[in-house]
Amino acid sequence: MAFVILEPCIEEKAGECVEVCPVECIEKGEDQFFIDPEICIDCGACESVCPVSAIVHEDELTDDDFKYLEKARAFFSS
Repeated sequence: MAFVILEPCIEEKAGECVEVCPVECIEKGEDQFFIDPEICIDCGACESVCPVSAIVHEDELTDDDFKYLEKARAFFSS
């Protein structure tokens, strides 16, 4: 499982999450940051520093939020 960055991050790009990630699995995309679900070690460091509360655990995604997990997977597969 991994953490996922949701809609509140779009156009925010504060970047605190990148600085605290111990495995460097967060990258800046065109409109938001993305967490690589294949590298994330599920530590939660990013969740606690997000200024817009955009990061949630994959287990907590709503049906509407799964598109952000798919968006992250697509970002890292290209």
